[in-house]
Amino acid sequence: MTINEIQDEIIDEFSLFDDWEGKYDYIIDIGKKLPPLDSQYKTEENIIKGCQSRVWLHAEMQDDKVMFLGESDAVIVKGLIGLLIRVLSGHTPEEIAKAELYFIDRIGMAQHLAQTRANGLFAMLKQMKLYALAYSTMSN
Repeated sequence: MTINEIQDEIIDEFSLFDDWEGKYDYIIDIGKKLPPLDSQYKTEENIIKGCQSRVWLHAEMQDDKVMFLGESDAVIVKGLIGLLIRVLSGHTPEEIAKAELYFIDRIGMAQHLAQTRANGLFAMLKQMKLYALAYSTMSN
């Protein structure tokens, strides 16, 4: 699936909920389904700067695609990183670098997160794009 197809799928899933309580429960559920991050990746260099809670993000190349692994000590934030991983992991560095993530606005996420959590979400996204740019530069 393309990045946009995955985003459209997420928008459809969130449209099934009438209120934000249901959407938050769904985000938490996404976080619970995220595989635990191996302790070898829970390092200081993998912590996302700009997040109020602790978020670890690890990236590696597999078959010319960037694969992301992540975890957080906060349940909602773990769900948010899970959503970003679902959208961006398994794509080429170029696809990730060029991706415009419209699903965040379309599901109303930016308006319903506390400012600190929204800042953290965008810090996670920024770091994922930086990894993609780094891998793109290394492969050229």
